[in-house]
This record gives sequence, C-alpha cells and structure tokens, in this order.
Amino acid sequence: MTDTTTQRLRGAMTALATPFRDGAFDEDAFRKFVNWQIEQGIHGLVPVGTTGETPTLSHDEHDRVVAACIAETAGRVPVIAGAGSNSTAEAVDRAVNAEKAGADAVLVVTPYYNKPTQAGLYAHFKAVNDAIGIPIIIYNIPPRSVVDMSVETMARLYDLKNIAGVKDATAKLDRVSLQRQAMGEDFIQLSGEDATALGFNAQGGVGCISVVSNVAPRLCAKLQEATLSGDYATALRIQDQLLPLHVGLFAESNPSPVKYGLSRLGHMSDEVRLPLLTVSDATKAIVDSALRHAGLIDG
Repeated sequence: MTDTTTQRLRGAMTALATPFRDGAFDEDAFRKFVNWQIEQGIHGLVPVGTTGETPTLSHDEHDRVVAACIAETAGRVPVIAGAGSNSTAEAVDRAVNAEKAGADAVLVVTPYYNKPTQAGLYAHFKAVNDAIGIPIIIYNIPPRSVVDMSVETMARLYDLKNIAGVKDATAKLDRVSLQRQAMGEDFIQLSGEDATALGFNAQGGVGCISVVSNVAPRLCAKLQEATLSGDYATALRIQDQLLPLHVGLFAESNPSPVKYGLSRLGHMSDEVRLPLLTVSDATKAIVDSALRHAGLIDG
C-alpha cells in the first residue's frame, strides 16, 4: 500500500449501478456509464457494492464488472472494488481477484446475517488483509449487516498493513470524531450516507461513496470539492440542490430508484433483479421531481 494510492481515495466516489438488459450484464452500457462519470468530474468509482446489486451477481459476473470498470477507467480515477461477503473465504477470493484485475483498493463489508462478534470481525478483516497488498476500506453498515464494528475494533485493524479507512454508514456523525481520535487524521473516513455527507466532512471526513452521484456526479463532486477546501457556504447551496435526490432515491430499496433515474437520463435500463422490482409510479414521480429540482431534467 502506497501513500500515493491512499491520497487519491478522497472526494466523491460513485457506488456504481450495474446495468442489465434482458437479464444479463449490459457491459456496453456499463462502460459508457463509467466514461460519463469520469467526464463529469467524479473522483473515484466503486463497482459491485450494494448499489451494484452484488447479492444477485454470480462470481463470474462480479469479476467481469470489476474488470470492465478497471479497463474502462484506465487509471484516470481510482477504482475501489467491492469485495465483501459474509463468508470470509469468499471475501478473500473476491479481494484477491480484484487485486489481480488491477483495482486500487477494495471495499469489504462487515459480514451480514452471521452476526459475528467483535473478535470475529477482526479475524474476518485480518484474513482479507493477509491475502492482498492493496488498501482495504472497511464498510460499516449496521442497517444492512446488523453488526456494528466498534471504534476499538477498527483501531486494532488499523494496525494491520492494508487497512486504510472506513466507509461509514452508521448515520452517527459523532462516530467520525471518535474514529478520528482513535485512528488519527490519516485514517480515511468516507461517508456512506449521501444526506449527511456534508456534516460528515465537517467532522473530519474526506469523501463519500455515493449513491446519488450515479445520477448527479458533477454536483456531488463539486460538493465534495467545496467541503475539502473549507467552502461550506458553497457546499450548503449544492446540498440544498441535491437534498430531494438524497431522499427520493431511497423512496424504495436501492438501487431501484437510482436505476429509474438513470433510465430517465438515458444511461441504462431500469431493469433490476428479483427480489427487487422496478419502482412504482408514485416513486417515479418523486424521482422525476428530484431530478428537476437538481436541474438534471427539464420541466
């Protein structure tokens, strides 16, 4: 792990949706989408996270999405590949494959469903750490995984060579300050909650792995740039512009509303895989209104 790599893991990074067409991964649409994201000024890309519908991707599809993202990005921005699982062996395998494909870092979620202890969380992440040589971002998301990694466990993990930071989706803004006290300023803290990303950075965060930047990469990038330069007045104006999207894109389970929004912008089909469904007409109206408020569609 190099300081140069970790210094690049800042700003707005999109948790990319995975486009489907007739049930299959639409690689052509995905590659065009990756290019558009970079052209819009996004600071990093995160394929095969929750927004990428990883739970319904086969291992082959997972690896294809990662490889396509890395190839199309061609080093222009960092790629943090999703590599999480509730099976430690599978998480290690996905992380090793991501490193071989050329990912800059991996995002590893706290194991869901199994409900491991803090000692189990440490052992899980240590196993991934010991298998690879690129930065690991811990993904702490209690609403989906049920378990919450403690600050103390995170501090223990930070002593390992590849543990570089956290994507924090606890929605507890005081956690940023607590983690900053425990791990120091070099520990990379990325928000996993679009609506609170501005406040997250105010307490020491340095970026956001964003759902909303799927549809609004330029605005999300500008918000992050403003906070990182200390211009919170500009950031607040952008936040006001984005807030209906922060709310509306979660009117139904992610990423169904995001994919509808992307279909409205012409980037991909709104197709999702069961057990997710395409959004209702009521949610379509909410998303359309939010896109108009942000200036992304006319009307």
